[in-house]
Amino acid sequence: MKNINIKLVCLAALFVLGSCKKDFLQQSNPDASVIATSFKTENDVLLAVNGCYSLLRSGNTIGEGSDLWTDQRSDDTGTNDNQSNAGEPFGFNNFSLIPTNSYLYTHWLNMYTVISNCNIVLSSIDKVTFTKPETKQQYKAEAEFIRALIYFHMVREWGDVPLVTKQLISTADVNANTFRSPQATVYAQIVADLKDAASSPLPATQAAGTIGRISLAAVNTLLGQVYLTMATTLDASNKTTNLNNALTSLTAAYNAKTFGNLRDIPYADVFDVTKKATCPELIWQIVNIQGDPIYSSSIAANNQAKGETINSQKSSTGVGNNVTHDLVNDYETNDPRMVFSIKYANDATVKDWFVTKFRDVSSGAGKNGYGGNDWPLMRYADVILMLAEVNMNLGNNTAAIQYLDQVRARAGMPAYAVSSVDPTYSSKYPTLKLAILHERRVELAFEHHRLFDLLRTFTTDELVAYFHSKNQADFGSALLSNFGTKDRYFPIPFNETKLDPVKMYQNPGY
Repeated sequence: MKNINIKLVCLAALFVLGSCKKDFLQQSNPDASVIATSFKTENDVLLAVNGCYSLLRSGNTIGEGSDLWTDQRSDDTGTNDNQSNAGEPFGFNNFSLIPTNSYLYTHWLNMYTVISNCNIVLSSIDKVTFTKPETKQQYKAEAEFIRALIYFHMVREWGDVPLVTKQLISTADVNANTFRSPQATVYAQIVADLKDAASSPLPATQAAGTIGRISLAAVNTLLGQVYLTMATTLDASNKTTNLNNALTSLTAAYNAKTFGNLRDIPYADVFDVTKKATCPELIWQIVNIQGDPIYSSSIAANNQAKGETINSQKSSTGVGNNVTHDLVNDYETNDPRMVFSIKYANDATVKDWFVTKFRDVSSGAGKNGYGGNDWPLMRYADVILMLAEVNMNLGNNTAAIQYLDQVRARAGMPAYAVSSVDPTYSSKYPTLKLAILHERRVELAFEHHRLFDLLRTFTTDELVAYFHSKNQADFGSALLSNFGTKDRYFPIPFNETKLDPVKMYQNPGY
């Protein structure tokens, strides 16, 4: 399987006919799409699939800069000062979003752009003759996986969303598909796509030459997370079935690992730019090119606060990626992940905590901050903690604790049996459920998991109570009192609801 060429202009293969001249008298249906005729060879399909991957790099989809609709919407990061508490971005962590928020609308449009391009691939791939059937199956699986991944994000962010699984070639097609489908229907399609991908001849894991492309381990990781989310957020009648399905998929992902024990992989190695292509904990990542003005990572420089040099050679003039004091206080004493992940900036205009988890101070990144950090989308600590969560929900606490302790052991923290009798720990995490949630928070901080972990762990009413129980002083300018039942989901963008107020109905509270 060829590497993704991340310098590919997105979907270049879909527009190869754009340069063909046509007599102006030769008329055609203005609503019809000519993209389908662009697929003639295997390489055309490969370029189109690469284009689907490439769209994931954007902060408007799920790339490293997508924290506005993930971490800032949780209790981990956000505006904790008085310098940036105005404008539309502040609405996310201040829980004051409105349907006309242009950032939210841009996110919606970009997510559907990914889905649309996956649909184009899947609607056109049968028109191409492949030398090897396995190649076709792999390309199809990749497009299905990416489509499922984006729908999984959207259904958790908005609830019911329009479900489109084919290329729309006319205005009539678009109009016919402008309606919100129930969550259960969307989840059924996600599962169907991932099951199909799981039965394809994808490689077992990503390896040299395939870094950045999905593997069966990635498919099973996502499928397991989907089943776990369904078990904890959809109808209770199918909870046990979905939990057992989650256990099967996550166990398959876990058994595919190419290392022995998690503790053998230093935590820092996961984020080391010199080891990103060889660290066996990484299941799937978005690949960046150090030193490249366009395809490098900017996360190290963007996270860094004024007066600091730990992340990047690029000087900062702002507060960086601000960490809530609520998260700072959640780290246990002597947890090395705290020292690695966050730092207190003592600049006179900052004096607050910022993110240091992603670093590249090398000469290759230079003073422009063109970092080589890959963006980790899936890694084994996440799989292990999901296995702990699944087993806990199934009532198998012994197995759950064994998985939890794998992650704690790697961090050099006491086993759960020891910590659970410590008064400080037990008062903050009186149940195994809360202990797992805490471990996910400190292990996976700033990797865009926290919001979805909260939504999976608590009912809507429980989540409201959870936020309201926190200390307002730990959140700065963002008002916890704004958090209500409406904040379980984002508002549907106004430009979408106005298309059909009945079929594109607004979420409650907006």
